[in-house]
Amino acid sequence: MTVENDAELEQLKQKRMLEMRRQTAAEGEQAKVDGAKQAALRLILEPEARQRLTNIRMIKPEFAEQVELQLIQLAQSGRVKALITDLELKQLLMQIAPKKKDFNIKRI
Repeated sequence: MTVENDAELEQLKQKRMLEMRRQTAAEGEQAKVDGAKQAALRLILEPEARQRLTNIRMIKPEFAEQVELQLIQLAQSGRVKALITDLELKQLLMQIAPKKKDFNIKRI
């Protein structure tokens, strides 16, 4: 009975080690992708605009991801001729940002 328990325990350990290796590999790939994305953004955005995007990432990470991807696509298609300033980024964000609904409450 102890031999079976030891064999099961060893199997569980091996399975867990394999899962940890896979997770580490996936995290490494994600780090590479993030590094490449940040390098591309350094070529596209002025420092103030990059800081604004970093601030947005803290509040709305999904929205920041969407904006970053769009900026990179614009640069890859050749539509970005010079570094994007903070003011230009603000204008772009206003165009991309989802429209908020206005709610009017009327008291009777």
